[in-house]
Amino acid sequence: MPVRTADAEWRGKLRDGKGSMRFGGGAFTGEYSFGSRFESGQGTNPEELIGAAHAGCFSMALSGVLGDAGHAPKSIKTTAKVHIDKVGAGFGITKIELDCVAEVPGLSAVAFKELADKAKTGCPVSQALKAVDIKLSARLA
Repeated sequence: MPVRTADAEWRGKLRDGKGSMRFGGGAFTGEYSFGSRFESGQGTNPEELIGAAHAGCFSMALSGVLGDAGHAPKSIKTTAKVHIDKVGAGFGITKIELDCVAEVPGLSAVAFKELADKAKTGCPVSQALKAVDIKLSARLA
């Protein structure tokens, strides 16, 4: 299996420094700072990237679970809200809220919820983030 890479560089002190992050394949490069991470400043932050990874992974996992159950999805859209809060002397990712809306012809809401829960459990990013409280809201379009 392939090994995926990304890199980041930080320049300066924590509060007034600046950094940049880049996906290994070059598909994304983003600037980040203390302000973009802990305030409302311009730029990206590691939590957005974790959210993108989680939303993408969950959507693919749900597509696989639905397909295995004989229900081909027309579309799956997932948003991840990653919460970073003050924890003790530092900060911590305390919660991730996955909000998913899918169009799956012929599937009941009850069956969809069961399959979405299964996908959440099986998603590799969910597994990697087990220490974080992950909430799932999943509904049919």
